[in-house]
Amino acid sequence: MKELFLPPELSCEIGEIYESMVADYDEVAQAIGLTCMGCPDNCCDSYFLHYTYCEWAYLWEGIRKLDDAQIDRIVKRSRDYVEQSRAMIARQERPQIMCPLCDDGLCSVYSHRLLVCRTHGVPATLTRPDGKQMRFPGCFRCQEIVQEKYKQETDAPAMERTVLFQRLAQLEARFLGDRRGKVPRIKQTIAEMIVNGPPKDIK
Repeated sequence: MKELFLPPELSCEIGEIYESMVADYDEVAQAIGLTCMGCPDNCCDSYFLHYTYCEWAYLWEGIRKLDDAQIDRIVKRSRDYVEQSRAMIARQERPQIMCPLCDDGLCSVYSHRLLVCRTHGVPATLTRPDGKQMRFPGCFRCQEIVQEKYKQETDAPAMERTVLFQRLAQLEARFLGDRRGKVPRIKQTIAEMIVNGPPKDIK
């Protein structure tokens, strides 16, 4: 099947959405006093799932910029990740395995890292399509800071994700076009996105 490539204009747009996320994240992190410096944890071993074809294609756009030896290592680590994570899930354990893109604590495709990777850490709010409002407390270090500095958790500033998520959903709709509703829904880890190769057309 033919691979789905992001058109240049959509690639630029998803980059702009990500930049907005980073700016919003930094503003909230600075207000709270959160920094990753000296943290004993590494968020890159968190079990995150991803849901959009446009991010999948954008990830592969970044992977293709690596040399062949790097890609080979990443693919091997991704296969190991998938095997280990599925075994842990079968035991009803939540996987905590280092992301296959992580080399010596650094992301190999940092400029192409995905939405969840960019928003994890600070408190965040989100209004779902059904109108239900949700609040996420942030990472364990953020929760400790909020507990010390604020009387109530909701007193702390939070990153508003709704508009950014809406923009990404609109971009996904434009990317898929008439394929929307025909391609299967995805729910994959980064490792699965790598092992499965780039997203493919249904034709």
